[in-house]
Amino acid sequence: MRRWLGSAAIISVGIMVGGFVMGDGLVRMKASERSVTVRGLAEREVVADLATWTVSYSGIAGDLAGAQSAADRDAASLRTYFKQLGFPDTALTPAGVDVSSYTNDGITRYTVRQRMVLRTTDIARAQEAVRRQVELVRRGVVLDDGSGMTYTFTGLNAIKPAMVAEATRDARASAEQFAQDSGASVGGIRNATQGYFSIDARDGEAGGWGVGDTPFKKVRVVTTVDFALD
Repeated sequence: MRRWLGSAAIISVGIMVGGFVMGDGLVRMKASERSVTVRGLAEREVVADLATWTVSYSGIAGDLAGAQSAADRDAASLRTYFKQLGFPDTALTPAGVDVSSYTNDGITRYTVRQRMVLRTTDIARAQEAVRRQVELVRRGVVLDDGSGMTYTFTGLNAIKPAMVAEATRDARASAEQFAQDSGASVGGIRNATQGYFSIDARDGEAGGWGVGDTPFKKVRVVTTVDFALD
């Protein structure tokens, strides 16, 4: 009987100790799950460093040779125009040709459409070319639909690290405000997700009248950070 009581006592103590250890483990696990997930924002205004202008033009005539000749005259006028603005010949590249015809009342007309691309890192000169494009009309060059300047910012990789750090600091500030309101303190980062970098026109889309874009851009990134709470 005494042996049985002794064994029972040992088992009881074991259960009590095991329960305490398990309970303490659950408490510590619960504490480790305390966290807050916040988002941080970083924005930066930049100026485009690459300008691309796809110029579309066409020649129309009663025969294919005449249409091609008219298109070639426009091409020569375009090259002269850009050269007078100070662009090197290498800044211009032919970008394709399309030939079509239609017949009306027995009369056939041919259209030769061509495209020329201006690619430059001289943003100020590119803007000047757009502002003065009415001179092309005076030279008899009529630009087709789809002709417009596009400005691109290519230096994203250089500013990414600083912007991610800025977004993370912004996220921590939000976490600290939350922690202060809840009587806690912010610990380390448990998990973080870098958002998608977007580059948009700073003042909204321009468009129309051969402009199509603006060199002034806004870079934006949002990060999602999970902070531990102490």
